[in-house]
Amino acid sequence: MGIVEDKINDLKARQAKVLEMGGEKAVAAQREKGKLTARERINLLFDDGTFREIDMFVSHRCDNFGMENVDIPADGVITGHGLVDGRAVFAFAQDFTARAGSLGEMHSKKICKVMDLAMKAGAPFVGINDSGGARIQEGVDALSGYGQIFFRNSAASGVIPQISAIMGPTAGGAVYSPAMTDYVFMVKNSSYMFITGPDVIKSVTGEEISFEELGGAKAHNEKSGVAHFACESDEDAIDRIKRLLSYLPSNNMEDPPYVDTRDDRNRTDEALNAIIPDNPNKSYDIKDVIRSIVDNNEIFEPHEYFARNIVVCLARLNGRTVGIIANQPNVLAGCLDINASDKATRFIRFCDAFNIPMLTIADVPGYLPGSQQEWGGIIRHGAKLLWCYSEATVPKLLLVTRKDYGGSYLAMCSKDLGADMAFAWPTAEIAVMGAAGAANIIHRKEIKEAQDPEAKRQEKIDEYNDLFSNPYIAASRGYIDAVILPSETRPRLIDALEALCTKRETRPPKKHGNIPM
Repeated sequence: MGIVEDKINDLKARQAKVLEMGGEKAVAAQREKGKLTARERINLLFDDGTFREIDMFVSHRCDNFGMENVDIPADGVITGHGLVDGRAVFAFAQDFTARAGSLGEMHSKKICKVMDLAMKAGAPFVGINDSGGARIQEGVDALSGYGQIFFRNSAASGVIPQISAIMGPTAGGAVYSPAMTDYVFMVKNSSYMFITGPDVIKSVTGEEISFEELGGAKAHNEKSGVAHFACESDEDAIDRIKRLLSYLPSNNMEDPPYVDTRDDRNRTDEALNAIIPDNPNKSYDIKDVIRSIVDNNEIFEPHEYFARNIVVCLARLNGRTVGIIANQPNVLAGCLDINASDKATRFIRFCDAFNIPMLTIADVPGYLPGSQQEWGGIIRHGAKLLWCYSEATVPKLLLVTRKDYGGSYLAMCSKDLGADMAFAWPTAEIAVMGAAGAANIIHRKEIKEAQDPEAKRQEKIDEYNDLFSNPYIAASRGYIDAVILPSETRPRLIDALEALCTKRETRPPKKHGNIPM
């Protein structure tokens, strides 16, 4: 056997040792929890045979607490690049089988290296988190590692899409990097995120709570809004990540990919002519409207379980990616509140950062009233919507289906906040407020002095309805560009989007604005 052959065999043996990850026993324990290994996750994410690993042989250099005798294959994280649906993507996957995927100096350096490469290449970055947290034996080096990752998350924001998958424990400082990325996927019953765990909470406050209740997929998808997707399994999460990437450009200098969906651009839907109930107090499902309009009735919805009074989703119109923001009359009558404002703001800014045109569908009676909303800062949170719509320079379409009142009319991308084209159905009601409230204010004295106050009130309500509960006053002032048949919504929106696809608009040069956070 020659020297060269010896060296080749030595390389193969070293590779094989690293590929064993934390060993047979640790791998079996991972699978018993219903979880895939880090390498299985990577192989699922990337097109067959395209993943190329970087830094396979990196090892820690800690010599505290006997760590000099501890071998951690790949230092507990797999990093590299490959193709997802034929497009370049960079990724890391923490390996829980190798010292619980704990993050130390070299572990973080590996992650930072692929983040830097993703930025240079202008390619999306995917992080698969499954870690016991900071490697305590490495002390401040581990903390520094987290800080270096956070710094890069901030620098990459709005430049390349950043996606986080939580597929196991993510606690303490480890939660902040996913929170700084664009989308967070969690897996039901096997992943959790929290700053302080149940044991610490019990010792400090006396509260007893389980891992799942405190920071599981359901908690963060329904209550906190930290996570955007609650997935059934590791496989489901990875499948959804790939689907999300299909809607997105690789970076902020590109347009989203065009897809031939084979759906007729001139397709109409007579069902939309009857979807608005005759009774203005009755609800309907705005998702039925959205699905009717978009290609092949397909939507991809983040934050499905959070702030359900507003819907945000990605879809396609004649093959072009579009971001949709829509009030949901089925929940809280479609009112805007603190959480809905935050949810929509985040999505709008993401779309604008990555050149995704936006369609806003308005059916909103106003902001949700109440002391808790006021004390919680609805003014500040609601102002974010006004801010981000005004800031956005991508093509912006508006469709008013029914109620569109007061400040919430403005907040749902009115012409004044930069809607390029605004459409309304004949059922639209664009006014300062609803007819009953307006009549009570404008004609308070007249109603009070009438022989039959209730009859007079109804008369004034009907009068206000005739004057303002329609789209024609707004259309006469140019605030609505066209009143359209609901059945013809899809072709009208597609024509508008095609006309605006070359839109160019700038804002005054500045370092950055001071958004009302």
